Amino acid sequence: MALITRGLHRVFFWTKRPNGSFTGLLHGERCCEENSMETNVTQISREDLEDLREAFNKIDIDNSGYVSDFELQELFRHASFHLPGYKVREIVEKFMAADTSKDEKISFEEFVAMYQELRSKEVRETFRKCISRRDGIRSFGGTSRISNEEKVAFVNWVNKALRDDPDCKHLIPMDPETDSLFKSVKDGILLKMINLSQPDTIDERVINTKKCTPFTMTDMKAGTPHLVLGLLWQIIKIGLFADIEISRNEALIALLEESEDLDHLMSMSPEDLLLRWVNYHLKAAGWQPISNFSDDIKDSRAYFHLLNQISPKGDGDDEMRIDIDMTGFNERDDEKRAELMLRQADRLDCRQFVTPKDVVSGNQKLNMAFVANLFNMYPALSRLASNGIDYAIEGETREDRTFRNWMNSLGVSPHVHRLYNDLHDGLIILQLYERVQVPVDWTRVNKPPYPALGSNMKKLENCNYAVALGKKEAKYTVKVLSDIGDGEKVTDQIIINWVNETLKQGQKDTYISSFKDKSISTSLAVIDLIDTIMPKAIKHEMVKRGDLTPEDKLNNAKYAISVARKIGVRVYALPDDLVEVKPKMVMTVFACLMGRSLKKVDG
Repeated sequence: MALITRGLHRVFFWTKRPNGSFTGLLHGERCCEENSMETNVTQISREDLEDLREAFNKIDIDNSGYVSDFELQELFRHASFHLPGYKVREIVEKFMAADTSKDEKISFEEFVAMYQELRSKEVRETFRKCISRRDGIRSFGGTSRISNEEKVAFVNWVNKALRDDPDCKHLIPMDPETDSLFKSVKDGILLKMINLSQPDTIDERVINTKKCTPFTMTDMKAGTPHLVLGLLWQIIKIGLFADIEISRNEALIALLEESEDLDHLMSMSPEDLLLRWVNYHLKAAGWQPISNFSDDIKDSRAYFHLLNQISPKGDGDDEMRIDIDMTGFNERDDEKRAELMLRQADRLDCRQFVTPKDVVSGNQKLNMAFVANLFNMYPALSRLASNGIDYAIEGETREDRTFRNWMNSLGVSPHVHRLYNDLHDGLIILQLYERVQVPVDWTRVNKPPYPALGSNMKKLENCNYAVALGKKEAKYTVKVLSDIGDGEKVTDQIIINWVNETLKQGQKDTYISSFKDKSISTSLAVIDLIDTIMPKAIKHEMVKRGDLTPEDKLNNAKYAISVARKIGVRVYALPDDLVEVKPKMVMTVFACLMGRSLKKVDG
């Protein structure tokens, strides 16, 4: 326990939690000084400490009680810090240099000490913005704070997206001014939003569309609303950014700059491509470029020019011309100007996510969503003339998507957008090793920012280290199988025997001879296995049997995978893997079901 205030007539006591993190209690009204935990933190008010704790929890994405340089950089990248790149690098280097325990992990105590040292007026004010201060934040259940602006924006988006869905009539429209969103999530019906973002992700036959009983509802625990908003943002963001990828939208090649290599453009994240798209149109309008979706758009003038550039010009046979009224551009009041701009966006049916206040305040998340929706509705890009250059774009394969989704589900940072480009420095692979309990010596790992000279060599050293570790023991499937066998290796035949014995116990007629068995293409063995280990999970009227068409087989596979995930089995195989009987992927399905049945794999 340690006192860390001085000169504020407040005493703050630290209490160490079992996971190594710290919680604090402000006590008394006296002036003291103590350093029993070797802390140099001074002059911190209760309000600052609350904000720092909230910030630390946001950075600590894996809930380990510590943060690393990866997590710190992710915060700066997404938190609207509005500092030049070199300044961010300096701060990151200073943070890591202050790692007093030399374990390359930063505890909350160390984080507070570093914050104090860096706390200039400029940095502090920027930092306070990025961790969601009081404006637009309210308490919920006395434990968590949620953004009213985000709630209103997301509710309006869901209302628009699901307004014609017959299964949602009892929920839509939701009132953005109430907590109807959080109550609606209890029904599970908003899982449909996932399919709107990524079609066919969830077989809607597994969604309970009738009114749920208290026994089938998921209770809303204290603090859940902020988690609901976080999850809903991820779902919405995936949908908004789905087509901001060159392999899926070749028109983005028009954003290539002079002398720029296509590979560089393809390596850019969707967020960076979106910014490039905005500046492409601003350049055409003769307006200065923007570098973010917060400070640079607060006056709405960039938005006026963007709307004017992308609005339909009536060039197509069925295209109606829409002229943007630019008179609001010269309005002196920022909020009134923002309202006039949004009225023009409304004429394009694109008044979504932001209010005039959100624009003027520079809400980065909501403004980015607003712009992404503009891109999806009116990209205003034409295929770049080839000029003799072959711009062949290789799209993402099914296997690529499976592996990418698996990596992101394990919480790697930064997010993997393109499987091959984003793994080039080995850091993602090394993080994956840790997730599957393969020890990584991080003192051997080179971390960004890389030096201008020799950066490729630093990345290559990481990749060589990753390959060396991979030759030893790193496989997710090996971990699953090891868990099933109490640390002993489980062979294919052991899994096959378990599958058949379990099916027999359940009085099922299905049977598999190997993971190459053609009968697996019907998915009936998987469905019957789920029905045996989790009775009532399968709705038999949804399953096709007998002589099956290719469409029947695919529908069975979609249903099997979706129900498996619904009962908590972490399945990464796709329905096509079952239909095509891909042995390795088939094995992972049965292995994970075996683990779920034996309750030795955390689904």
